Amino acid sequence: MSQAPETVDSAGTAETVETRGDERVDLLRADTNNDGRTDVWVADTDGDGKPDLFQFDTDHDGKVDITMVDLDEDGTPDEVVDGDGGLPPEQLPPTVQV
Repeated sequence: MSQAPETVDSAGTAETVETRGDERVDLLRADTNNDGRTDVWVADTDGDGKPDLFQFDTDHDGKVDITMVDLDEDGTPDEVVDGDGGLPPEQLPPTVQV
């Protein structure tokens, strides 16, 4: 029987999540509400080209609200935290739509 992923509520704390490595290569950034700011980040932290860090801005305020880490890259999050988990992504300038 598989165990449910650990969920940690770290709102207002400096909770840091463990990742597979110390790198951060964003494999995907998405603007889900078309406001010119990133809302979803999918990153590789160990250099193998596979995503293992997923971050979401669910209220579209420009800050990460939920961080999920898939340490064994099996497709199931091993840890989910409220906030950026100590891994805030570098913000890109807003895109200009024509």
